[in-house]
Amino acid sequence: MEQEIRFCAGSRGRIAYAATGDGPALVVPAWWVSHQEVLWDEPGFRGFVTALAERHTVIRYDRPGTGLSERAAGAELAIAAELEVLDELLDHLGVERCSLFGFSAGGALAGAYAAAHPRRVQRLVLYGSHARGDILAEPEARRQLVSVVRAHWGVGSRLLAAVFVPDGGAESLDWFARFQRASASPETAARLLEAIYAIDERDAFRAIAAPTLVLHRTGDRAVPVEAGREVAALVPGARFRSFPGATHPPWQGDTAALLDAIADFMHLGSYTLPETGPAEADAAALTGREREVLRLVADGLSNEEIAARLALSEHTIHRHIANIRAKLDTPSRGAAAAAAIRAGII
Repeated sequence: MEQEIRFCAGSRGRIAYAATGDGPALVVPAWWVSHQEVLWDEPGFRGFVTALAERHTVIRYDRPGTGLSERAAGAELAIAAELEVLDELLDHLGVERCSLFGFSAGGALAGAYAAAHPRRVQRLVLYGSHARGDILAEPEARRQLVSVVRAHWGVGSRLLAAVFVPDGGAESLDWFARFQRASASPETAARLLEAIYAIDERDAFRAIAAPTLVLHRTGDRAVPVEAGREVAALVPGARFRSFPGATHPPWQGDTAALLDAIADFMHLGSYTLPETGPAEADAAALTGREREVLRLVADGLSNEEIAARLALSEHTIHRHIANIRAKLDTPSRGAAAAAAIRAGII
């Protein structure tokens, strides 16, 4: 299944979004930082979305200031502003009624939207979610993490990767750290963390009318399972299901069990995970310069930025990337970087 990125001009700038599949709309509100192009190159994420897209039109987007959306300085990060962005996107797509899949901090946004727009939200799935940010860590730990992310995004992205995917190997951790750095600047990432820690949508969760399913992994280090239980207790009539595991992203770990629970709740039949395997990437095929270029691609730099960094022409960088894609047999520069990371080339 292919992905096509499109853009919506909203009151808070250009929003990048992707709609995959066919069927009732299933919207995935922004959760942390994201970059739809880089995410799609990750086999686990692509497989998870592809499975959901068997029964739904899965709509995903990069919040203002992140990914392919407009990265205007001073982007508003409050829940009220995020609700406006989501509302404008649904209006742009002509979606009158949808279900929401909110995970991590996107769960608070999904819950707040469901409470504010009860006629627009048919069903609500909350995975690894929380109603308030102060449940995530002690005040000093929150302050220190924000400080590290703001001052040393390379180190901060690695720390967060270890929290999000504690069971991941070196390649998985490396990819997740690079994905975060490609998705947002240090300042935007720090401000997003501060906004997430400031969330308190308990009153909104108490007002949700849509049928709600709350899913959580018991060993989740990013969002403790106690936060999920609190969410289920706040939402009237919510169902709660826990699963073993510590990995936070729903597209990693025992994804099939999560999909089965969602399918049962949606009453739309089962979801089938496509078979995925690591892309073949030959380290010997790349020159030293091509590896250097590929590392900068993985760090989220544009061709122009890479050219300036390496004191080369933009045309030369374009030629290097074309050669890299041909050697690794990948459809995009992001896919080439992802394949190289999985193979341990960079």
